Order: sequence, then C-alpha cells, then structure tokens
Amino acid sequence: MHYVFVYGTLKKGQPNYHIMTDPNIGKAIFTGTGRTADKYPLVIAQQANIPFLMNVAGTGHHIAGEIYSVDDQMLQFLDEFEGCPNMYQRTIKRIEILEWRGKDDSPEQRAAANTIECFVYSTTSYQPEWLNLPYLDCYDSYGTHGLRYKNHLDR
Repeated sequence: MHYVFVYGTLKKGQPNYHIMTDPNIGKAIFTGTGRTADKYPLVIAQQANIPFLMNVAGTGHHIAGEIYSVDDQMLQFLDEFEGCPNMYQRTIKRIEILEWRGKDDSPEQRAAANTIECFVYSTTSYQPEWLNLPYLDCYDSYGTHGLRYKNHLDR
C-alpha cells in the first residue's frame, strides 16, 4: 500500500471523489487529513478550472488535503487519471498530519511522528502566468471563487 495526499477534485465532497470509492478501480482507504509541510502555490487554471499544485516549494501556502492508503491498482489508475508524467508528476512530499484514522499505525505513533511521506500529484508543466493567479490553501470546486471544476462530460 502507498500513501497518497489529495488536495483537489478527489477529496470528499468534490467532483471526482467517486474515483476514490470505486472498488472496481482499486482500493483507497481514507487515513486522515493533513497539509503540506512546505508551502506551494495552488491555483485554478485552464478552461476546465482544474486545481494545480505547482511544484514551487516555499511559495504560496501550506495546502490542506486528505491522506489515503492506496493499492498498486489504484495508484496506477491515479497516474493515468492525473496525466502522469506529462500534466502532473507524482513525487514524494512531507505532509503534516492534522487528523489520523489509519489502522496500520496507532494514532499515538502517527501523532508522535507528526509528518508522513506521501505521493502527491503536482506539476512542473505549468504556464508561467499561472504564478500570477490567486493562491489557495484549500481547494473547493464549489467555493466563493466561482471557478467550478468542469469534468470532460461538461466541456
């Protein structure tokens, strides 16, 4: 199993969360919430209003999201879904644990560690002007920004 940190449309209550709960795709177990240990710029870009975490450490905010334990099948699906490695790149980042529900470690052990290394889909393949967009610390497709995510069926 692998830890994956999601911060965008794959979170609970967001347009693509159904992917994380589909057993035909693979196994994904919610293990907690967290935020990136380092600051990153998170923007909404392109016609589809896609959230992009740009791999520019030290700029932006600590990004809030959810931690999942996923099997190899789900990880492979997520690579394809995220357009890895062209659109997003899957890298390991340190995540500060805010709440832990994982069963493989006791909450006390995980809380003592305070951080966990997770795969995160971020991008180095962004347009330079994206650095001028407003930076978010927590993505919500239905937020006050008015930039609702458009999946491929809506475009």
